[in-house]
Amino acid sequence: MGEHWFDAARFGMFVHWGHSSQQGIELSWPLVGGTPALPKCTSVPVAQYHATAATFDPRAWDARALARRARRLGMRYGIITAKHHDGYAMYDTRESDYSVMRSPFGRDVVREFLDAFRAEGLRAGVYFSLIDWHHPDYPAFTDADRPYVFGRWRQPTPAQWEQFTRFMFAQVRELLTDYGTIDVIWFDGGWERTAEQWKARELEAMIRTLQPQILINDRLPGVGDYATPEQFIPPRPPGGRWETCMTLNESWAHNPADGEWKSSRALVHALCEVAARGGNLLLNVGPDGQGELQPGAVERLDEVERWISLHGESIRGTRPGLEPWQWYGPSTQRDGRVYVHLLMRPYDAVTVRGVRVRRLRAARVLGGERPLRWTERCTIIDRLVNKDPVGEITLEVPEGCIDPAATVIALDFEGSPV
Repeated sequence: MGEHWFDAARFGMFVHWGHSSQQGIELSWPLVGGTPALPKCTSVPVAQYHATAATFDPRAWDARALARRARRLGMRYGIITAKHHDGYAMYDTRESDYSVMRSPFGRDVVREFLDAFRAEGLRAGVYFSLIDWHHPDYPAFTDADRPYVFGRWRQPTPAQWEQFTRFMFAQVRELLTDYGTIDVIWFDGGWERTAEQWKARELEAMIRTLQPQILINDRLPGVGDYATPEQFIPPRPPGGRWETCMTLNESWAHNPADGEWKSSRALVHALCEVAARGGNLLLNVGPDGQGELQPGAVERLDEVERWISLHGESIRGTRPGLEPWQWYGPSTQRDGRVYVHLLMRPYDAVTVRGVRVRRLRAARVLGGERPLRWTERCTIIDRLVNKDPVGEITLEVPEGCIDPAATVIALDFEGSPV
């Protein structure tokens, strides 16, 4: 059995989208009054939030164009919000009228997304919120329930909860039965109930029966194939598979009031850091009410795409490279080639330590294919008596080789570098 696709994917696209994107507000959280975790999130009355379900008509939505962009970005998979905490289904559910199929748009957004990504040779999955602030048996969140305080949400009656879990299982079953192969189911919202209340083990068993090859993230309590740190890159990689999800600004959904955009350089650096620690970066986009991306998002994605077109081989399909003491920055490797990522501008040279110096056969800057000159150093005794000494390599990096986002040097060794 070969390596799992997720283990070398390194880069994916998250899509947060719903009817409330017409209002230019975050998904779900405005109806409960906002949350400190989303500093640009507004607060709107519950009825106002839900009202745009009746007018959702994103005529500019083009799933194929988004999938092509993801492929050009070097992404290997995509995840779309099938249902967020607000309970609105972006697919053709038979379990509820609160869905995109009852809107003027009347098209199955999830199906279009999955089909488009598969057509580009990419893996595809769905985000599904366990929370449902719209369903009467959850029970539905009302203005009287504000402020939203963790641990103080209303509890359903036993009869209500039995009804709701039946509904929840049915919606998950729809997604895993009617839409072909689903590579990932990305749960969220598990904090409001216990694993026993969610019937987590029973739900997991159903999921794995319907889709034996699926990956389940770690947000269904007590279950999970991989960890999902959010808006943060762990300084040390978690044990096992992991993926960090990150926004382009401070919002998940379309929010024109949020101008706190990450720079394209910061996004490239995040990708380098994540790849060097053996994880994946799930980078989020939030289409607007018409289905288009904001200019600020497009500008940054275009710059990341430019960088990937020149340096993508140092990210996709790689594994972690050198130890931090060997190279002061991220590094990856594949088949005897080590990629060192320069996230800071060098003065004139950089040094790689603790490698078999006489095994280095070539050094070049990715993108320009420019070969670099280097010198090697090791102890005097090793130089005299050791045919395969461990030492350090200093590479000259001319100013003309520096990339404005991040420079990558490929080092070709004969055999293992360490």
